Amino acid sequence: MNQHNLIHDSADEYGPIRVIDVGQYRILSFAEGDEQSRIRLASPHILQHEYTQAMMLPLLFIQPKRVCILGLGGGALVNALYHSVPSIQITAVELRQEVLDTAQMYFKLPQGKRINFVVDNAASFLDKGLDKKVDLLMTDIYHTEGMDRSVLATSFIENCARNIKENGWLVLNCWSDYKNHEGLSELLKDNFVDVRALDTGTGNWVVIACKKTHTVNAKAMKAMAQKLSTSLDIPLTKWLSRLAEIS
Repeated sequence: MNQHNLIHDSADEYGPIRVIDVGQYRILSFAEGDEQSRIRLASPHILQHEYTQAMMLPLLFIQPKRVCILGLGGGALVNALYHSVPSIQITAVELRQEVLDTAQMYFKLPQGKRINFVVDNAASFLDKGLDKKVDLLMTDIYHTEGMDRSVLATSFIENCARNIKENGWLVLNCWSDYKNHEGLSELLKDNFVDVRALDTGTGNWVVIACKKTHTVNAKAMKAMAQKLSTSLDIPLTKWLSRLAEIS
């Protein structure tokens, strides 16, 4: 049995921040029994949580040059994109300075001129407008109580669309409870043309959306997914098979 080793235990105004080593893995936790982030210490760029793997699906349609990630956690998405997409420019927005400090200390985040870490409220940051529109906007905003419901707000989705390039993609990580949230689905379809989603089967509902329609032959798409699965070392073909349009 793997031994649990608590290597960091702190708190801020939003709640606890703990880092736990379990065998070859390192976990960031905001609450008892919670896994906010997980990395394999020997290969932190390989995504461990299934929902983060599914969030890579837009790479089948676009090779992003500029990405904004809302919600840093342990930085798994930052690590994967930085490692797999040449010359990518990443802005990662995190509400909690203590979370950013913890991620940089314990989760092997890449550093350099191509990454900009910002401490701010994600909704406020978007509302102010990005310096430049992005190819990929990813939201993974969770706290001690679970998913941040600001993601469901009309203004939030509208601001997402406003800050994404015409051929860029939005990726939302939601609780699977929101699959039947009619308001969110309608809001997404009001602001995006191509809206697809999948249930990971592990409690997450991942939505990807673009302002343009993308039509790719199914056979060609599967071949691209197999190639990308190899380079990312994740089962992207599995997640592609579950992806469907939101009707």
